[in-house]
Order: sequence, then structure tokens, then C-alpha cells
Amino acid sequence: MISGRIASRSIAVLLAGATLLPVGSASADPEPPASGPEAELVPGVPHLLQLWPTDTPDQALPPEVYTPTPEENAVEPKDAPDETNDLVEYIPPMDALEGVKCSQEAGPHQRQVERWLKLEVDGEQSPADCRAIRAFQIKNKIKPAIGFAGPVTWATMQLVAARKNPNAAKKCPVRTYRIACVDLDRQLAWVQKGKKVVFGPVPVRSGRKGYETRVGSHRIYWRHKNHVSSLYNSPMPYSQFFSGGQAFHGVYGNIFTAVGSMGCVNLRLDEARKLWGVLKNNDQVYVWGHRQEA
Repeated sequence: MISGRIASRSIAVLLAGATLLPVGSASADPEPPASGPEAELVPGVPHLLQLWPTDTPDQALPPEVYTPTPEENAVEPKDAPDETNDLVEYIPPMDALEGVKCSQEAGPHQRQVERWLKLEVDGEQSPADCRAIRAFQIKNKIKPAIGFAGPVTWATMQLVAARKNPNAAKKCPVRTYRIACVDLDRQLAWVQKGKKVVFGPVPVRSGRKGYETRVGSHRIYWRHKNHVSSLYNSPMPYSQFFSGGQAFHGVYGNIFTAVGSMGCVNLRLDEARKLWGVLKNNDQVYVWGHRQEA
């Protein structure tokens, strides 16, 4: 499977000399992967040791809308590998190689994690910080539990804090009908009907710089359970399109990556399957905020 960056660059070469298309179109080359501290991290489980995994390219252009046959709808997308849902933290390469029990390094989300755990907020890793972070990681089955304040730990804290009332800030409209809420700031999504949450919240991955998921009010206009991107020939299981080529859909890889998607709202496959059973055509989708990248 090729990365979105490679696919996009290849298309740009083919279209060299043609009229330039707006940013976010099929030929726009995305920003390169982050060069900040998160870009230097690696998965903390030895057999997964690699640079940040490439994401599944999305559907940059609106799909051809048609009515799938009952036979087509009866086919369920293949399951994701079991390890896809594992919460594998990204840690410094030396920590991964040495197999440390408690990281002495300050993570990219050190201050946020310290604040969440009600520790002294100084951005510096201390033995007390490490013990508190490790306790959270062990409780939430984050591996390796070495006390490093990485992106998976922070994303899990965001999710835990939102579970009781994801719309506490009242940023998603409350209506009598279903609304799919997408909070780009926290990288979370849920569905509510009135004040009742009927799905989620769940972690998501939204669009990267240059391919941002469009904010505002949208509606589900087409659903395709076994969609394959016509641009990248990449699977987009349980696709629910709400704005041009942007859709909710499942992915077969990790959603906790240093850079975002190519515009779609990516979910883990089992959660995309559940969302498929909740939303229908013409349901409203409300998107706000901004994805933060390293």
C-alpha cells in the first residue's frame, strides 16, 4: 500500500504543466511528515519498531454515487488485524532499544499530561511524573507503560475525559434529530440525539495540513460499505460521505499518527462498523476546531 504523500506526488508529476488545482484537490501535494519531536518517535513494541506508519490514502474527490445492490451490501469488509486496536505508545528510539522501565525523557505532551494528572506543570519529566503516567498507562492498557507522555497517552486522556459528557463545552448543536459531532481539537467524534449520546465518543484522525477536514454543517449524502478510493485504489470500509470526497470510514492501520488523513475522518474499523449502524443518509454532521500536528 502506498502512502498518500507518494501517491499525491506521483499525480503531481503526471499533471506537471497543467492548470494548478486548489489546495486540497487531488493533485495538491501534502505537507511532508512532521519534523518536530513527535516525528522522531517510534512504536514502543519491538515487532512494530518502525517510523510512523503511513496512513491509508483517502478519497480526495467526490465519489460516483450509485445504489449498491443487495448482494453488494451483504458483503462485510474484512476484519482488521487484532493488533490494530492495541494502544501502542510512540517513544524515543533509545527507550525502545534499551527496553527501559521508566523513561527519563519529557514527551511531546508532557505539559498536557502533567496538567491532566494534576502534577506540577513544568514540562520536565520527574520520577513522580513517570510513576503517575505509568499508572495511567497500565490502567488503560497502553504499551509500553514506561511513563512517556506520548501522543497515544494524551489521546487516551482526551477520550477518558470526554466519556461522561463529550459535549460539555456545548460546541456541537443539540437538536431533536441525530447529529454526528466531530471535534478536531480533541480528535474525537460522537453522535447525539438531543442531549443523549447514542454513539461514542471515539478517537478519530482528521485531515492533515493542506487537506483539512472541512468545518461547518454537512449531511451524509452517500454511504458505501465496501468503498474503494477511485483516486488511490485504497479500501475505505464503511464509508459515509458528508462533504465532497470527505467521509467517515474505517482504516486497517493505526489512527494515532504524527500527521492526519487526506481529509476524511478515519476511525478504527470496529468503531466505523458501529457508526455505520447508527447513521443514515441525510443525518447531519457538524465539524469544528483544528487538528494540532507536531
